[in-house]
Amino acid sequence: MTDRREAPGQDAGGGAEAGAGRGGLAWVVTEVAAPQYVVIALPPVAGLLAHGWAGALWGLLAAVLCAGAPVGVIAVGVRRGRLDSMHLVDRRSRTGPMLVGLVTVAAGLALLVLLDAPAVVTATAAVMFGWVVVMGAITLGWKISFHTGVAAGAAVVLAHVLPAVVTLAVGAVLVGVIGWARVRVSHHTPAQVVAGAAAGAGVAWAVLALML
Repeated sequence: MTDRREAPGQDAGGGAEAGAGRGGLAWVVTEVAAPQYVVIALPPVAGLLAHGWAGALWGLLAAVLCAGAPVGVIAVGVRRGRLDSMHLVDRRSRTGPMLVGLVTVAAGLALLVLLDAPAVVTATAAVMFGWVVVMGAITLGWKISFHTGVAAGAAVVLAHVLPAVVTLAVGAVLVGVIGWARVRVSHHTPAQVVAGAAAGAGVAWAVLALML
């Protein structure tokens, strides 16, 4: 009988250790491309590119409001041993952080609207809210990849403030590398990383089409 810890995309917490032993590069990519880092960096970068340093400050506020609390909850959970890692390998452990994310992103988005934040910054926060709603709903029953979803969606957001063709091409390559790494460390199946990329990019495209 197959050890459940060795099956890609399963919910057991042994994938991190198994992945670390299977290839250093894949593990480095997994760490560097963690969704928590991307959602913190994306609003300031998008704000900077669209509106200069003033936009970057608005983006920093959006990152604190929308990403700070969920990342903090995960970090505390890992430190206290309640969560397996910052990557939430066990799908069942994602529910609590996602609920926190849903509430904080919604509150942060509402505040940005009230404060009349730049459109790109507000739209980026709305994209983050969409990710939590769509990918969060999916992951309740199936372990979709947030790594590839957030990375693909971030590429779509940045394509609105940078040359679109080049940005999307580079983004596609990076998402492919991230997807390879997630499969390589046995945290996801190929179907889960492809579905994540499609969901993340689709949500970003739909939100931006409505708001910008």
